[in-house]
Amino acid sequence: MTYTTPKKAEYDYIILGAGSAGCVLSNRLSEDPGKKVLLLEAGPMDHKLLIHIPAGVYHVYKDPSINWNYQSEVEAECDQRQIELPRGKVIGGSSSINAMVYMRGHPMDYDRWSRDFHLPDWMFTECLPYFKRSESSDRGASEWRGGDGPLGVTRGQLQNPLFDALLEAGEQSGQGTSDDLNGFKPEGVARLDSTTKNGRRSSAAVAYLRPALGRSNLRLITGALVNRILIENHRAVGVEYQARGATHRAYAGIAVIVSCGAIKTPQLLMLSGIGPADYLKSMAITPNLDLGGVGKNLQDHLTVITGFACKQPVTLHNLTHPMKKLGVGLQWLLARSGIGISNIWEMGGLVYGNADVEHPNLQYHFSPVYSEWQGRRIKLQQGYQLNCDQLRPKSRGEVKLHSRDPRDRPAANFNYLSDSHDIKELIEALRMMEDLLIQPAFDRFRGERITPAPAMTSDTDLEAYVRATATTDYHPCGTCRMGNDEYAVVDQEMRVRGIDGLRVVDASVMPNIVSGNLNAPTQMIAERAADYILGKPQLPAEKAKFHFLQSNL
Repeated sequence: MTYTTPKKAEYDYIILGAGSAGCVLSNRLSEDPGKKVLLLEAGPMDHKLLIHIPAGVYHVYKDPSINWNYQSEVEAECDQRQIELPRGKVIGGSSSINAMVYMRGHPMDYDRWSRDFHLPDWMFTECLPYFKRSESSDRGASEWRGGDGPLGVTRGQLQNPLFDALLEAGEQSGQGTSDDLNGFKPEGVARLDSTTKNGRRSSAAVAYLRPALGRSNLRLITGALVNRILIENHRAVGVEYQARGATHRAYAGIAVIVSCGAIKTPQLLMLSGIGPADYLKSMAITPNLDLGGVGKNLQDHLTVITGFACKQPVTLHNLTHPMKKLGVGLQWLLARSGIGISNIWEMGGLVYGNADVEHPNLQYHFSPVYSEWQGRRIKLQQGYQLNCDQLRPKSRGEVKLHSRDPRDRPAANFNYLSDSHDIKELIEALRMMEDLLIQPAFDRFRGERITPAPAMTSDTDLEAYVRATATTDYHPCGTCRMGNDEYAVVDQEMRVRGIDGLRVVDASVMPNIVSGNLNAPTQMIAERAADYILGKPQLPAEKAKFHFLQSNL
């Protein structure tokens, strides 16, 4: 094999993956003009217009040209199904194809990281200033929110009577409401924030990477698939990658930083000889470091759906009609207004499924249209639906290899529902959703229940429904977790334990999944990592006031 081999240390930092974390790192590490940064991304630039139109999420979500389109392994407790697992393969990564919901997770999540995994730097008070540094909220700066960061964050603006009904039902049901789930009261039914600004998607690429691409010390190579990390004498010195039909090597003087996400990152580490030694040998890979936690601790939010037909013509069921799409597109192009500026999922909530949990264990996402995927096409009908995530599952999975070929999809087995606790909470979720949607606020809208089927009422029925239909909410994490025990892959500064000059910075470092969407916390993690890497002191801790319904913590 012929290599293009420049002299060593031609870059100070090499970042692998231009996703949510990689874009943040590229911006922050290249702020010093004296440091040279190389960013490698397997996917293309984000030139597709539909990426940037928030309502275009239904079109980009499964687009194979910008999506790895992974599947899980056969999930034994989910009726032997393989679960679809879209992952962004484009600059911005999954922040360029996701539904744009901005949710930090509950403050207690981070306090538990600190307490349970001996990570003193990861209390929520330590994380809050980095959340604030990252965002530019249309709510303005406050003790909870940032007002001048790179990431545009906008409160939902779409007006729909079904949204009003949901808020009213939150009060009627006793599940409560909130003005800001990322603010004083991170509990209840509420309008959600989205990563949008001026009617456009504010992906990590738009917010962080594009402003930095004009810097002469930052080089981006798209279409670059990394084969392996180069390791010499227990130090990461560079990478080997494929691009434009050739194999190349690049070298880093300070650090190689892996930001390929919770599925790809453990794959790349194992292909580089970092992982459980016996398993690597079984795959004919020479171990460079026996690190048993690589690929372990895989977590995700499993979601279930309740949907009703709607008796009033207030839903968005005509959104896929050609003339409707044309009108939406023209209104967006000419005025940055109309349905096009909405991510559709503008309402949701964080709620308690039972009285035994200290903070909300269920998350709602509400849509004023009922949708059903048929392959890569989506069918909309006159109805509305409520999706509910189980926020803190006990089931744990693992990422392994199918082969030594980096082009092959990783073997991701989530072991969904392997812990009986998770089935119990998802049945609770279905009953909580039913209770919310049958409140008087919905009386004038509510038609027949579409799903689960009206006859499904018992716990046995609902368990069968969960096993047959529950699916991912696209929040994999945890496969290279922080900590200091034998199964920790990185320390609290995200340095790989046992290899110098190598860090992992993405959702894989989360020790436990947070109670919400993962894009915001992933970018916060990257903001913190940049300061660690640059040797800067961490921002001073900030303590904000919060209202917690069921806890004194």
